[in-house]
Amino acid sequence: MHIRDAQLADGQPIQKLLMAYVSDGIVLPRSLVEIYQAIREFKVVEENGVVTGACALHIWWENLAEVRSLAVAPGQERRGIGRTLVTAALEEAKAMGITRVFALTYKPEFFVRLGFAVVDKAELPQKIWGDCVKCVKFPQCDETAVSIML
Repeated sequence: MHIRDAQLADGQPIQKLLMAYVSDGIVLPRSLVEIYQAIREFKVVEENGVVTGACALHIWWENLAEVRSLAVAPGQERRGIGRTLVTAALEEAKAMGITRVFALTYKPEFFVRLGFAVVDKAELPQKIWGDCVKCVKFPQCDETAVSIML
C-alpha cells in the first residue's frame, strides 16, 4: 500500500471511487471539474498502479479543515486504506497548524475509532454556509458531524 499526493491523472480514478457510493447516497457526486480544481487537496492510496482509496483535506479557516471525499474501492474495505488516508490528512493538518478537523459522515463509528467525537453541526458554520446550503439535503441533512482537536 503506497499513499501519495494525488496527481492530475488521478482525477478520473478518484471520481470512479466516489461514484461507487453515490447511488447509495453515501457520497455526494463530484464532477471531474470539481475534482481537478481540488486535486491538490487529495491523497490517494495506490496498489500495483491502481488507485484503491482517496481522501481530501479541505481548508475552511485558519484553524479548521474537513476530511471529505473519503472513498475506498469496493471490495477493498477493512484493509486499513481509509484509516491510512485519514491519518495522513490529520498529519498534514497538524503540520499546517490547523487545530480542528471535522467530517460529515454516515459512518461516525469509523471516525470515532480514530479519535473523533460526534458534535453538533451548528459548531461548523463555515461548512454549513459555505457548502451545505448548496446541497440537495439542506437543511434536512442526515449525516453525522464528527470532529477532532489536534
